[in-house]
Amino acid sequence: MKPKERMAIPRHYPKELPPEERITNFKEVTFGFDEETAILEANRCLQCKKPFCIQGCPIHNDIPGFIALLREKKFEEAYWKVRETSTMPSVCSRVCPHEFQCEGACVRGKKGEPVSIGMLERYLTDWMVANGKNMYKECARANGKKVAIIGSGPAGMTVAHLLSHQGYSCTIFEALPIFGGMLSVGIPHYRLPRDIIGAELYALKHCGVDIVYGTTIGRDKILAELKKEGFETAFLGIGAHESRKLGIEGEEDTQGVLHGVDYLRRVLSGEDVTIGNRVVVVGGGNVAIDVARVALRRGSKDVFILYRRTKEEMPASSVEIHHLEEEGVRIEMLAAPVKIHQQDGKMTGVECVRMELGEPDDSGRRRPVVKEGSNFIIEADSIIPAISQKVNHTADKGLQMKIESWGTYRVNPKTLQTSIEWIFAGGDDVLGPQTVAKAIYQGKVAAESMHRYMQGQDLFEGRDLTCYMVDW
Repeated sequence: MKPKERMAIPRHYPKELPPEERITNFKEVTFGFDEETAILEANRCLQCKKPFCIQGCPIHNDIPGFIALLREKKFEEAYWKVRETSTMPSVCSRVCPHEFQCEGACVRGKKGEPVSIGMLERYLTDWMVANGKNMYKECARANGKKVAIIGSGPAGMTVAHLLSHQGYSCTIFEALPIFGGMLSVGIPHYRLPRDIIGAELYALKHCGVDIVYGTTIGRDKILAELKKEGFETAFLGIGAHESRKLGIEGEEDTQGVLHGVDYLRRVLSGEDVTIGNRVVVVGGGNVAIDVARVALRRGSKDVFILYRRTKEEMPASSVEIHHLEEEGVRIEMLAAPVKIHQQDGKMTGVECVRMELGEPDDSGRRRPVVKEGSNFIIEADSIIPAISQKVNHTADKGLQMKIESWGTYRVNPKTLQTSIEWIFAGGDDVLGPQTVAKAIYQGKVAAESMHRYMQGQDLFEGRDLTCYMVDW
């Protein structure tokens, strides 16, 4: 097929649950491609000589390579092509913001719509499951060395996966009673079904990884104790689970104020959280979108989002914003809360101001500026700020670890070694709140560094360090 013929093929979109049905449950909203659709979409790929999509992928998957195999119907080979670089394609294919990563770099997107890379990757993982194929690599013989991994999110999972396959005895310490970190308590089931996370857990246990639940490092056990127990290295993959606050009057002492990741953690862990019918969500990222959509599914009738910029500046993926609006959630643009009103300690409304956009700030987006005298009040039962998260430093209690000014761990950017020689860190506790793929990539870097450290090798020896110099 000639490039001109490939360019003539329109992008294919997956089928979805209708909005009126999906707001009543947590079933997966987006269906996978069937074989015919996957082949047609794969034929849109131009197999560029300089594949910018690989550069756009934080894990550097060989995207043209797996697509070429897929369109030849070599599905199993294509799956293992992805697995050469990715530890969890079933997760990344569902939750990564592809439009900002691989698809955002796709050459086809310059004059039309990019190849649906995420859906093609998902097709391969779904095909492997549907056809009962083996999805696990052979485990290595134990080498007698112990590794402690703090946190079972994507970075911690990746470290455990890679090191256990090299013979290390890995133990994951998870503070929550469930596995998966933010994958389980930060991403709703309708975007990431729990059986996907369960498969990742099974894969780790398959190679002898031990999971210790309900243990908070820094409170129940400190890192220094792990060293005494024979763990040669430790990886901090604790994420960024602590919500940032608005810092407005009434936030601390009003019933009806919850924070984004706290709300999601409680609901997705099975707790019955009552927030009333009228719910205001503050923020423009994927957490804010998820909070609003979860609130709808939990029975709140009037849910809307306050965002201080316009839709064009929202950091959430366009697909999630589209789903949100389909489901009936309104977005109040160019507005920000300044005070929470209450009566007898119970929230009655939120006072807001109108904004206008000024000059660009450090993020490249135009800075929101308050329009004086534009105050207005929205009646509400609850307000849920979802304006980013920060790192909780309980885990490093008792250690003088160096911390960046914004609260993340200071690490060597090429090896992810912290200021404590035997401790490495990666994922959101180094990057700040970021994507699953970026956390996985850092897990890969850390695992290689930890392996070299335990083998007494130079952490830099023989490594192509240019591949780690990624502009996050």
